[in-house]
Amino acid sequence: MLEEKDIQKIKEGLATTKDLERLTVKLATREEFDQFRQEIKQEFAALREQIQALTISIDKLVTAVENLRQEYFAIKSQVDRHEKWLHQIAEKLGIKLEY
Repeated sequence: MLEEKDIQKIKEGLATTKDLERLTVKLATREEFDQFRQEIKQEFAALREQIQALTISIDKLVTAVENLRQEYFAIKSQVDRHEKWLHQIAEKLGIKLEY
């Protein structure tokens, strides 16, 4: 048989109405959900624009790097050609070139 002190212990372990009220989750209304959905759409649209802008910027950088690479190879080729000419001139003049 349960004694009064046992019943009191059980009561202490049970949730009160106030406890249950604090735990209940407020469900969003249709209007609140629609507003939330609209905000999310706007955020995604903004993110999409930022990603597109970054993609365009990266594409421009890649194009610039490629142009610089081609220019570098053209200049290197020209320097190599000039160096070859200098060696030919030095050889004809009997001058020894040192590095």
